Amino acid sequence: MPETRFTVRWPDGHIEECYSPSSVIKDFLTADTTYPLDDFIMRCRIGLEKASFRVEAKFGFRCSSADAQLTKIESKAGAFDSPAQVTCLSIS
Repeated sequence: MPETRFTVRWPDGHIEECYSPSSVIKDFLTADTTYPLDDFIMRCRIGLEKASFRVEAKFGFRCSSADAQLTKIESKAGAFDSPAQVTCLSIS
């Protein structure tokens, strides 16, 4: 369950590094790919939830860092109106 970091560029040009406790996020995001804002949020929500569930299955508790990252993504996304786009610049 290797932790994974992904870098995104928000519609305002801000670049942010994000965290997932599991590489399962790679099933939902691809480097050098631009997503409509709503699609990006949905992909992050599903991917980070799955990552947190993997932590729970292994250690008996959810990953609070994954939950916090999702909250941060959703909060940041709320500042933009659709049709906005978010680009996943890298994932490793």
